[in-house]
Amino acid sequence: MTAFRSIRPVSALALGVLCVLGTAVASSAPLAWQSAKPGLPERLSDADFWKLASDISEPGGFFRITDNYTSNEREVGILFTMLREQKVRGGVYMGVGPEQNFSYMAAIQPAMAFIVDIRRQAIMQHLMFKAVFELAPDREDFISLLFAKPRPASLEKKDKARSIQQIWEAYFPVQQDFTLRTKNYTRLSEHITKTHKFELTAEEQRMFDDVFQAFYSYGPLISTRGSGSGGRGGSGVTFQDLTGEAYDTNGVPQSFLSTDDHYQTIRSLHLKNLIVPVSGDFGGPQAIRAIGAWLKSRGGTVSAYYVSNVEQYLFQDGKATAFYQNVGTLPLNAASVFIRPYSMRNRGSIGASQSLCGISAFLAAAEAGRVYSNSDALACVK
Repeated sequence: MTAFRSIRPVSALALGVLCVLGTAVASSAPLAWQSAKPGLPERLSDADFWKLASDISEPGGFFRITDNYTSNEREVGILFTMLREQKVRGGVYMGVGPEQNFSYMAAIQPAMAFIVDIRRQAIMQHLMFKAVFELAPDREDFISLLFAKPRPASLEKKDKARSIQQIWEAYFPVQQDFTLRTKNYTRLSEHITKTHKFELTAEEQRMFDDVFQAFYSYGPLISTRGSGSGGRGGSGVTFQDLTGEAYDTNGVPQSFLSTDDHYQTIRSLHLKNLIVPVSGDFGGPQAIRAIGAWLKSRGGTVSAYYVSNVEQYLFQDGKATAFYQNVGTLPLNAASVFIRPYSMRNRGSIGASQSLCGISAFLAAAEAGRVYSNSDALACVK
């Protein structure tokens, strides 16, 4: 593929380094994995999961927002239904950031997923989420484990048809319990390090601990940077809002917690070790290309790539060209889409139709020199 043009042209030297590194990853990775059986795995062993995540990952890097505990994108409910209506389904999901990925996965029901985030702390947060999903058989227990709130008596009876609004309403007056917090922390930490035997460094364990403490400290009103003021008339966007009040255009809440079926879709993927968190720079030389090589060796296809607003920063840092080159190495088909919630914010009603952007056509436009800025990305220039 020829070099894409961007708003900040990449120097010939930088492109040369990128091409050498990219070629090394793309050419060597399949050799390391070529003995694997074709086809995506039905499950990964703990050892294979940890090796895959470790082999693909780049060293953790810097991002402007250090803490990113939740998204702030209420558009997730609208996009959930759009994905269903456009029949974006199955395949392999890729994304970035925290909990919103689970809602998109619940809509798409992929065979496998990769979360790529430059912050190593984000990977530790996804390991915490993994432990919560695996130890919580239903949505009610998920909330209890994550926020150290005892399960209300009104929710003791199992009811798969219970609405997410009913669940949050029952939990709202329940106080967090420090004794339960200590018990939950031990269960979650030991599930990762002793049950799965994932080997965390001391710094990674500290990150895991910090994320767990943040969810306990702020509770269901936790937001992107910690303190939240949403719910019950507040103005912020919180975890509770994003899972209970992310409505589609029909006024139906759509999230990974909005129904038992959605929750079980994500829990099943976690139980099979099929949601793989990877530390990587979108414009870096390894992570995305290594995922592409691994998927190609197994006949996998990326059905959707959720990018949040990362492209904004890639253009600012002169890395958009490298990112689009990286995406070009992924196995795609005509139905593969970028998920861009911010198209709705920046472009109003027009943006809704551009929030699910065909990847192949967009990459062709970028290669032809028609993509110069984040605005062009949000407009899904073709």
